[in-house]
Amino acid sequence: MSTEILIIDDNADIRNIINDLIIEVGYKTRLAANYNQALNEIDKKLPDVAIIDIKLDKGDNDGLELLSHIKKKDKNIPVITITGHANVEMAIKALKAGAFEFIEKPFNQERLLNFVKRAVENINLKNKNKEFENKLFYSYELVGDSENIKDIKDQINKISISESRIFINGPTGSGKELIARKIHKQSKRQKGPFIILNGALLDIEKYELELFGEEKDNGSISYGALEKATSGILLIDEISEIPLETQSKILRVLIDQKFKRINGNHDIKVDVRIICSSSKDIKNEIEIGNFREDLYHRLNVFEINIEPLTKRVSDIPLLIEYFSKKISSIYNLKQLNININDNYLLNYEWPGNVRELRNLIERIAILSPDNSDKISNIIKESLKTPDIKDEPLKNSLSVPLKEARENFEKEYLTTQLKKFNGNISKTADFIGMERSALHRKLKGLGIKELN
Repeated sequence: MSTEILIIDDNADIRNIINDLIIEVGYKTRLAANYNQALNEIDKKLPDVAIIDIKLDKGDNDGLELLSHIKKKDKNIPVITITGHANVEMAIKALKAGAFEFIEKPFNQERLLNFVKRAVENINLKNKNKEFENKLFYSYELVGDSENIKDIKDQINKISISESRIFINGPTGSGKELIARKIHKQSKRQKGPFIILNGALLDIEKYELELFGEEKDNGSISYGALEKATSGILLIDEISEIPLETQSKILRVLIDQKFKRINGNHDIKVDVRIICSSSKDIKNEIEIGNFREDLYHRLNVFEINIEPLTKRVSDIPLLIEYFSKKISSIYNLKQLNININDNYLLNYEWPGNVRELRNLIERIAILSPDNSDKISNIIKESLKTPDIKDEPLKNSLSVPLKEARENFEKEYLTTQLKKFNGNISKTADFIGMERSALHRKLKGLGIKELN
């Protein structure tokens, strides 16, 4: 797809000169001769690069207003500002507002073209990075053989093809966004956008602006998440953080299937599939009055619950192996040799869940340790886990032999049970013990069998 450059200048001669220059080097152009034309062109379709004359027909700084308008829509778009009334203060204003470059009239044509080429390179690089990040995220798999992960995979296969709303519950870092993206990838809306609105990160004053958009006095439009997600999926992450007043308006949108932008007079029809997620106990939030029960029932047509990593310990070795291969491939490194049955990793509480585990593997990959001891040291330092190899020995030295042996057996069997997600048959098979004998041993040591 050809790069498109928007040229905004009220001087027809200059506008045409710039247009000819840019077309000659192979880029497409659009032209605007005044402030209102420029707004229409920007709102109709964002350009890849914009060239803006700061002083148009509306006033001294109207070019800066257009610059700000573009940056609010997409901060990555390079904007080159031009003026015949240049001064240091104006240049500083433009650069502070996010201008890519500032050039003074009469301008050197070669210099302007150089700015344009650099701007195109800049946006192409950012787009490639964004595309890479999206492909990377979409390329991650939902890994695990725990019953919880098996159930979720089955749910994704069944509900992706429907249009029903979905509520995903799970702790921070457990994979809620990944589940939503997998649903999008398998849905009828896969060619439409996937937009994320994070309730935990928004300024309390801006929830409705971010959700519904705004019509401004000058005729320009700021689009909200509901419109950006048209024909696609909108993930409202941490929805429990959204204020009750805004929750009421979301409920009204779900009932009426339409909304008005802030300061708008016309209804906008909704063509969006909504997925919500929360790391808080949403039923508890309803009980204490922080979340509307009627909104919850509207959103919770299908419910997916993902457990913390500590409740699916059997997935940890699989995740270590998976991320080791994936991240080694991304960084073009040799396969990481991480002990997938390392007790540090199996017994750690993982407050950051799968995200924390992935970050740990990435850290190991970047540091590129050349032996298993160095890997072990990185794990211990990163997770701040006490040395569980030495601790039992230290404790065992101060107790009788029978008690020391019981302590060791208790710790050993608890770890193995966690590793096999409480599966008695698999644990018994691994440690070389009859299933009935293992039951008796667990009962004798006072170890509760995992459900």
